[in-house]
Amino acid sequence: MRGQDKECRVKALTSQELAASFQSLQSDYDVLVPIHIHDGTRALAKPGDGPLALAGGAVPQKITNAFFPQMQRVLEIGKDDAADEGASRPILVVGLTAPDADALEFLDRFFSTEFRDDLYFSLRDGSVVVCVSGRCGRDGEFLKIAGSRCDLELICDGQKYLVVGYTDAGKNIAEKLIGGVEVDDSALSELQRESDALPTDDADLIQAAAAIVQKDLVTDDFWARIADRCIACTSCNLVCPTCSCFEVYDRVAETGTVERWRMWDSCQLDGFMREASGHNPMGDESIRTRRRIHHKLAADPARWDQITCMVCGRCDDVCPTGIGMKTVCREILAEYGNAK
Repeated sequence: MRGQDKECRVKALTSQELAASFQSLQSDYDVLVPIHIHDGTRALAKPGDGPLALAGGAVPQKITNAFFPQMQRVLEIGKDDAADEGASRPILVVGLTAPDADALEFLDRFFSTEFRDDLYFSLRDGSVVVCVSGRCGRDGEFLKIAGSRCDLELICDGQKYLVVGYTDAGKNIAEKLIGGVEVDDSALSELQRESDALPTDDADLIQAAAAIVQKDLVTDDFWARIADRCIACTSCNLVCPTCSCFEVYDRVAETGTVERWRMWDSCQLDGFMREASGHNPMGDESIRTRRRIHHKLAADPARWDQITCMVCGRCDDVCPTGIGMKTVCREILAEYGNAK
């Protein structure tokens, strides 16, 4: 098992023991865990805000917003402390999947390349990321093991969660978890083999469609037809863990000070690139729709040498008109798969 010493033994905990453990860690960490909420779905929240919900697959929200919040104050003018100091305690975020760990790895690159984004790293530095994998996906689906891309991993064997620490911070958390029983690492080896044998159909789909988009084989007519189905709800951007566009605005607070905030932006909105002059280089919805797909499949590979759709499936789950990334990629392959 990657990241573990040979012949090691690890602890296996129940979800009830993990819930108690996360509650106890709140004195040292700003803890976020997946919980069941009143509408039957799951969300990241504080332990105790609802029943712990480790099983069920990807949490249906941008899970990286623990470090890149939807709204975040940049500075406040008119008081002695001009900028927020970030988190008072390190963040412990639980419930990422392997694709989420990939997304977070990309965001770390994005926010540290050319210049270091202090707002992002004020939350990211010192944080501990806990992934969930194994036999705990939606409808019993096996979730791919993330491995050393996270600090600590909870790998479900169908009944309990095997705790695997990869970094010093992760191992420190593992020692603080309450309860559990030791199990032989043969159980981990079996789960790793199951993870390694998972089909790669969705990833292969994204790769194949990306190759077509990168060759500029997709016509304007195709993007116009996809755009006709878009209602600009922005759900795709709101859940995508690698979407990083934001806008900055100033406002006068009730205290009379001037605050500067940044908040997520969406390339599906008409005003996404509208200039002060009124000119809008992306005023046509088909251009914006093309950008959303092209950015992940072609522009980012050109800049970062990496497709930035991590195939988490969230956009396909939330899109009310069926133009999530996987769906559009299937349509690209169906229409242009035989193009030279």
